[in-house]
Amino acid sequence: MRDKVTILVPATTANLGPGFDTLGMALDIRNALTVSVADDFAIEVEGEGAAAISRGPDNVIYQAIRTAFDRAGVAIPPLRLQVRSDIPLARGLGSSAAAVAGGLMAGNALCGGRLSMDDLLALGYAFEGHPDNVTPALLGGCVASAVVDGKVAYARVPLPENLRTVLFIPDFEMPTKEARAILPDPVRRADAVFNLGRVALLVAALSTGRLDLLRTATEDRLHQPPRQAVFPAMPLLFQAAIEAGALGAFLSGAGSTVIALCVDKEEAIGAALAAAAGRASLSGRILATRPSDLGAGESPDHSSSRRF
Repeated sequence: MRDKVTILVPATTANLGPGFDTLGMALDIRNALTVSVADDFAIEVEGEGAAAISRGPDNVIYQAIRTAFDRAGVAIPPLRLQVRSDIPLARGLGSSAAAVAGGLMAGNALCGGRLSMDDLLALGYAFEGHPDNVTPALLGGCVASAVVDGKVAYARVPLPENLRTVLFIPDFEMPTKEARAILPDPVRRADAVFNLGRVALLVAALSTGRLDLLRTATEDRLHQPPRQAVFPAMPLLFQAAIEAGALGAFLSGAGSTVIALCVDKEEAIGAALAAAAGRASLSGRILATRPSDLGAGESPDHSSSRRF
Protein backbone atom coordinates (compact mmCIF):
# COMPACT_ATOMS: atom_id res chain seq x y z
CA MET A 1 0.00 0.00 0.00
CA ARG A 2 1.23 3.50 -0.84
CA ASP A 3 1.41 6.22 1.80
CA LYS A 4 0.71 9.29 -0.36
CA VAL A 5 -0.91 10.19 -3.67
CA THR A 6 -1.90 13.38 -5.49
CA ILE A 7 -4.83 13.27 -7.91
CA LEU A 8 -5.95 15.93 -10.37
CA VAL A 9 -9.61 15.73 -11.44
CA PRO A 10 -11.40 17.84 -14.06
CA ALA A 11 -14.58 19.85 -14.00
CA THR A 12 -17.27 18.48 -16.29
CA THR A 13 -20.25 19.76 -18.19
CA ALA A 14 -23.22 17.43 -18.58
CA ASN A 15 -26.07 17.18 -21.09
CA LEU A 16 -24.45 19.51 -23.70
CA GLY A 17 -27.99 20.68 -24.38
CA PRO A 18 -30.13 17.69 -25.40
CA GLY A 19 -28.16 14.76 -23.93
CA PHE A 20 -29.91 14.70 -20.56
CA ASP A 21 -28.14 12.28 -18.17
CA THR A 22 -26.27 10.67 -21.09
CA LEU A 23 -23.59 13.06 -22.40
CA GLY A 24 -20.75 14.71 -20.51
CA MET A 25 -17.47 16.43 -21.29
CA ALA A 26 -14.37 17.10 -19.18
CA LEU A 27 -13.13 20.69 -19.04
CA ASP A 28 -9.62 22.01 -18.47
CA ILE A 29 -10.40 23.24 -14.95
CA ARG A 30 -9.06 21.01 -12.17
CA ASN A 31 -9.21 20.25 -8.49
CA ALA A 32 -6.11 18.84 -6.82
CA LEU A 33 -6.37 16.25 -4.06
CA THR A 34 -3.43 14.99 -1.98
CA VAL A 35 -4.14 12.08 0.35
CA SER A 36 -1.51 10.79 2.76
CA VAL A 37 -1.42 8.24 5.56
CA ALA A 38 -1.24 10.15 8.84
CA ASP A 39 -1.36 9.73 12.59
CA ASP A 40 -4.78 11.41 12.81
CA PHE A 41 -7.68 12.10 10.42
CA ALA A 42 -7.67 15.62 8.95
CA ILE A 43 -9.11 17.50 5.97
CA GLU A 44 -7.74 20.80 4.69
CA VAL A 45 -9.54 22.72 1.94
CA GLU A 46 -8.70 25.89 0.01
CA GLY A 47 -10.23 27.57 -3.00
CA GLU A 48 -13.77 27.51 -4.42
CA GLY A 49 -16.46 26.89 -1.82
CA ALA A 50 -13.94 26.03 0.89
CA ALA A 51 -16.17 27.26 3.70
CA ALA A 52 -19.03 24.99 2.58
CA ILE A 53 -17.00 21.77 2.37
CA SER A 54 -17.14 19.41 5.35
CA ARG A 55 -13.95 18.69 7.28
CA GLY A 56 -15.50 15.64 8.91
CA PRO A 57 -15.79 11.97 7.93
CA ASP A 58 -19.02 12.78 6.05
CA ASN A 59 -16.92 14.63 3.46
CA VAL A 60 -17.80 13.22 0.02
CA ILE A 61 -14.17 12.82 -1.02
CA TYR A 62 -13.39 10.85 2.12
CA GLN A 63 -16.51 8.72 1.69
CA ALA A 64 -15.38 7.88 -1.87
CA ILE A 65 -11.89 6.99 -0.62
CA ARG A 66 -13.40 4.75 2.05
CA THR A 67 -15.60 3.08 -0.56
CA ALA A 68 -12.55 2.29 -2.72
CA PHE A 69 -10.74 0.80 0.30
CA ASP A 70 -13.80 -1.28 1.22
CA ARG A 71 -14.23 -2.57 -2.33
CA ALA A 72 -10.51 -3.41 -2.52
CA GLY A 73 -10.74 -5.28 0.79
CA VAL A 74 -8.13 -3.10 2.51
CA ALA A 75 -8.49 -1.60 6.00
CA ILE A 76 -8.44 2.19 5.78
CA PRO A 77 -5.81 3.94 7.95
CA PRO A 78 -6.09 7.50 9.34
CA LEU A 79 -5.72 9.86 6.39
CA ARG A 80 -4.92 13.50 5.80
CA LEU A 81 -6.73 15.08 2.84
CA GLN A 82 -5.50 18.31 1.27
CA VAL A 83 -7.91 19.75 -1.31
CA ARG A 84 -7.36 22.66 -3.66
CA SER A 85 -10.68 23.43 -5.33
CA ASP A 86 -10.86 25.36 -8.61
CA ILE A 87 -14.32 24.01 -9.57
CA PRO A 88 -17.22 26.22 -8.42
CA LEU A 89 -19.85 24.49 -6.28
CA ALA A 90 -23.49 24.07 -7.38
CA ARG A 91 -22.88 25.73 -10.75
CA GLY A 92 -23.34 22.73 -13.05
CA LEU A 93 -19.62 22.06 -13.45
CA GLY A 94 -19.46 18.65 -11.80
CA SER A 95 -18.04 19.61 -8.40
CA SER A 96 -19.76 16.61 -6.79
CA ALA A 97 -18.58 14.23 -9.52
CA ALA A 98 -15.05 15.61 -9.18
CA ALA A 99 -15.12 14.91 -5.44
CA VAL A 100 -16.33 11.37 -6.03
CA ALA A 101 -13.95 10.64 -8.93
CA GLY A 102 -10.96 12.13 -7.11
CA GLY A 103 -11.71 10.19 -3.94
CA LEU A 104 -12.22 6.88 -5.74
CA MET A 105 -9.06 7.35 -7.79
CA ALA A 106 -7.00 8.33 -4.73
CA GLY A 107 -8.33 5.45 -2.66
CA ASN A 108 -7.62 2.97 -5.44
CA ALA A 109 -4.09 4.32 -5.94
CA LEU A 110 -3.33 4.04 -2.22
CA CYS A 111 -4.58 0.44 -2.32
CA GLY A 112 -2.23 -0.39 -5.18
CA GLY A 113 -4.68 -0.08 -8.06
CA ARG A 114 -6.73 -3.17 -7.24
CA LEU A 115 -9.92 -1.81 -8.84
CA SER A 116 -10.53 -1.61 -12.58
CA MET A 117 -11.89 1.47 -14.34
CA ASP A 118 -15.21 -0.37 -14.76
CA ASP A 119 -15.26 -0.87 -10.98
CA LEU A 120 -14.60 2.83 -10.40
CA LEU A 121 -17.28 3.87 -12.89
CA ALA A 122 -19.86 1.63 -11.22
CA LEU A 123 -18.95 3.02 -7.80
CA GLY A 124 -19.06 6.57 -9.13
CA TYR A 125 -22.51 6.00 -10.63
CA ALA A 126 -23.74 4.58 -7.32
CA PHE A 127 -22.63 7.78 -5.59
CA GLU A 128 -24.04 10.20 -8.17
CA GLY A 129 -27.19 8.42 -9.36
CA HIS A 130 -26.44 9.29 -12.99
CA PRO A 131 -23.27 8.71 -15.06
CA ASP A 132 -23.05 11.86 -17.20
CA ASN A 133 -20.59 13.81 -14.98
CA VAL A 134 -18.64 11.14 -13.16
CA THR A 135 -17.79 9.22 -16.36
CA PRO A 136 -15.88 12.08 -18.07
CA ALA A 137 -14.47 13.09 -14.67
CA LEU A 138 -12.80 9.67 -14.50
CA LEU A 139 -12.05 9.18 -18.20
CA GLY A 140 -11.66 12.67 -19.64
CA GLY A 141 -12.93 13.76 -23.05
CA CYS A 142 -16.52 13.77 -24.23
CA VAL A 143 -18.35 10.59 -23.27
CA ALA A 144 -21.74 9.06 -24.04
CA SER A 145 -22.86 6.73 -21.26
CA ALA A 146 -25.72 4.50 -20.19
CA VAL A 147 -26.29 2.28 -17.17
CA VAL A 148 -26.80 -1.47 -17.64
CA ASP A 149 -27.49 -3.54 -14.52
CA GLY A 150 -25.60 -1.10 -12.32
CA LYS A 151 -22.60 -0.89 -14.63
CA VAL A 152 -21.71 2.02 -16.91
CA ALA A 153 -21.50 1.38 -20.64
CA TYR A 154 -19.66 4.21 -22.34
CA ALA A 155 -18.03 5.38 -25.56
CA ARG A 156 -15.78 8.36 -26.21
CA VAL A 157 -17.04 10.96 -28.69
CA PRO A 158 -14.13 12.39 -30.72
CA LEU A 159 -13.86 16.17 -30.52
CA PRO A 160 -12.32 18.65 -32.96
CA GLU A 161 -8.94 19.77 -31.64
CA ASN A 162 -9.82 23.44 -32.06
CA LEU A 163 -13.05 23.30 -30.03
CA ARG A 164 -13.13 25.86 -27.20
CA THR A 165 -15.61 26.79 -24.47
CA VAL A 166 -16.59 30.12 -22.95
CA LEU A 167 -18.37 29.94 -19.60
CA PHE A 168 -20.59 32.44 -17.83
CA ILE A 169 -20.66 31.38 -14.18
CA PRO A 170 -23.42 33.22 -12.29
CA ASP A 171 -23.01 34.12 -8.67
CA PHE A 172 -26.18 32.21 -7.75
CA GLU A 173 -26.31 28.48 -7.16
CA MET A 174 -28.65 25.91 -8.74
CA PRO A 175 -28.29 22.78 -6.57
CA THR A 176 -28.79 19.67 -8.70
CA LYS A 177 -31.46 18.15 -6.46
CA GLU A 178 -33.62 21.27 -6.66
CA ALA A 179 -33.01 21.77 -10.38
CA ARG A 180 -34.10 18.19 -11.09
CA ALA A 181 -37.20 18.48 -8.93
CA ILE A 182 -38.78 21.05 -11.26
CA LEU A 183 -38.56 18.85 -14.37
CA PRO A 184 -41.87 17.56 -15.74
CA ASP A 185 -42.87 13.92 -15.71
CA PRO A 186 -44.03 12.42 -18.02
CA VAL A 187 -42.36 13.86 -21.13
CA ARG A 188 -44.35 14.65 -24.26
CA ARG A 189 -43.52 12.36 -27.18
CA ALA A 190 -42.83 15.32 -29.48
CA ASP A 191 -40.26 16.66 -27.01
CA ALA A 192 -38.63 13.25 -26.63
CA VAL A 193 -38.32 12.90 -30.42
CA PHE A 194 -36.96 16.45 -30.67
CA ASN A 195 -34.20 15.65 -28.17
CA LEU A 196 -33.40 12.26 -29.63
CA GLY A 197 -32.78 13.87 -33.00
CA ARG A 198 -30.58 16.57 -31.48
CA VAL A 199 -28.51 14.07 -29.47
CA ALA A 200 -27.86 11.97 -32.57
CA LEU A 201 -26.98 15.07 -34.56
CA LEU A 202 -24.72 16.39 -31.79
CA VAL A 203 -22.67 13.19 -31.53
CA ALA A 204 -22.35 13.01 -35.31
CA ALA A 205 -21.47 16.70 -35.62
CA LEU A 206 -18.73 16.54 -32.99
CA SER A 207 -17.21 13.30 -34.24
CA THR A 208 -17.15 14.38 -37.91
CA GLY A 209 -16.21 18.02 -37.39
CA ARG A 210 -19.53 19.36 -38.70
CA LEU A 211 -19.41 22.30 -36.35
CA ASP A 212 -21.91 24.21 -38.49
CA LEU A 213 -24.57 21.88 -37.05
CA LEU A 214 -23.89 22.65 -33.40
CA ARG A 215 -26.39 25.46 -33.06
CA THR A 216 -29.24 23.09 -33.92
CA ALA A 217 -27.62 20.06 -32.26
CA THR A 218 -27.36 21.75 -28.83
CA GLU A 219 -31.07 22.64 -28.67
CA ASP A 220 -33.16 21.06 -25.91
CA ARG A 221 -36.81 20.75 -24.88
CA LEU A 222 -36.53 18.45 -21.85
CA HIS A 223 -34.69 20.27 -19.07
CA GLN A 224 -33.73 23.80 -20.11
CA PRO A 225 -37.23 25.27 -20.65
CA PRO A 226 -38.49 24.21 -17.18
CA ARG A 227 -35.32 25.56 -15.57
CA GLN A 228 -36.00 28.99 -17.05
CA ALA A 229 -38.48 29.38 -14.19
CA VAL A 230 -35.51 29.84 -11.82
CA PHE A 231 -33.11 31.21 -14.45
CA PRO A 232 -35.17 33.49 -16.74
CA ALA A 233 -32.08 35.12 -18.31
CA MET A 234 -30.91 31.79 -19.76
CA PRO A 235 -32.26 32.23 -23.34
CA LEU A 236 -30.96 35.81 -23.44
CA LEU A 237 -27.47 34.52 -22.66
CA PHE A 238 -27.76 31.81 -25.32
CA GLN A 239 -28.79 34.39 -27.91
CA ALA A 240 -26.01 36.80 -26.97
CA ALA A 241 -23.38 34.08 -27.31
CA ILE A 242 -24.70 32.94 -30.72
CA GLU A 243 -24.85 36.50 -32.03
CA ALA A 244 -21.23 37.02 -30.95
CA GLY A 245 -20.06 33.98 -32.94
CA ALA A 246 -20.64 30.94 -30.73
CA LEU A 247 -21.42 27.68 -32.52
CA GLY A 248 -23.91 26.61 -29.84
CA ALA A 249 -24.84 27.43 -26.25
CA PHE A 250 -26.48 25.50 -23.42
CA LEU A 251 -26.99 25.22 -19.68
CA SER A 252 -24.15 23.24 -18.10
CA GLY A 253 -25.67 20.30 -16.26
CA ALA A 254 -28.34 21.50 -13.84
CA GLY A 255 -26.91 25.04 -13.97
CA SER A 256 -26.32 27.77 -13.29
CA THR A 257 -23.32 28.00 -15.65
CA VAL A 258 -23.99 28.74 -19.32
CA ILE A 259 -21.48 27.35 -21.83
CA ALA A 260 -20.85 28.52 -25.37
CA LEU A 261 -18.95 26.34 -27.86
CA CYS A 262 -16.63 28.03 -30.35
CA VAL A 263 -13.39 27.72 -32.30
CA ASP A 264 -12.43 31.40 -32.00
CA LYS A 265 -13.92 34.75 -30.89
CA GLU A 266 -13.65 33.79 -27.22
CA GLU A 267 -13.11 37.41 -26.17
CA ALA A 268 -16.14 38.64 -28.12
CA ILE A 269 -18.35 35.83 -26.84
CA GLY A 270 -17.27 36.43 -23.26
CA ALA A 271 -17.94 40.15 -23.59
CA ALA A 272 -21.38 39.47 -25.09
CA LEU A 273 -22.28 37.09 -22.27
CA ALA A 274 -21.15 39.60 -19.67
CA ALA A 275 -23.13 42.39 -21.33
CA ALA A 276 -26.29 40.27 -21.55
CA ALA A 277 -25.92 39.28 -17.91
CA GLY A 278 -25.54 42.94 -16.98
CA ARG A 279 -28.73 43.86 -18.83
CA ALA A 280 -30.50 41.13 -16.85
CA SER A 281 -29.00 42.42 -13.57
CA LEU A 282 -27.21 39.10 -13.22
CA SER A 283 -23.76 39.05 -11.61
CA GLY A 284 -21.13 36.44 -12.41
CA ARG A 285 -17.80 35.83 -14.12
CA ILE A 286 -16.48 34.76 -17.48
CA LEU A 287 -14.02 31.91 -17.96
CA ALA A 288 -12.56 30.74 -21.27
CA THR A 289 -11.22 27.19 -21.37
CA ARG A 290 -11.37 24.05 -23.52
CA PRO A 291 -12.39 20.38 -23.36
CA SER A 292 -9.83 18.13 -21.70
CA ASP A 293 -8.74 14.64 -22.68
CA LEU A 294 -7.39 14.08 -19.16
CA GLY A 295 -9.61 12.45 -16.58
CA ALA A 296 -8.84 11.98 -12.89
CA GLY A 297 -5.31 10.74 -12.33
CA GLU A 298 -1.76 11.43 -11.33
CA SER A 299 -1.15 13.67 -14.33
CA PRO A 300 0.44 17.11 -14.53
CA ASP A 301 -1.97 20.03 -14.75
CA HIS A 302 -1.89 21.52 -18.23
CA SER A 303 -4.75 23.94 -17.56
CA SER A 304 -5.14 26.63 -20.20
CA SER A 305 -8.10 28.36 -18.56
CA ARG A 306 -7.99 32.12 -18.53
CA ARG A 307 -10.17 34.79 -17.01
CA PHE A 308 -11.06 38.15 -18.50
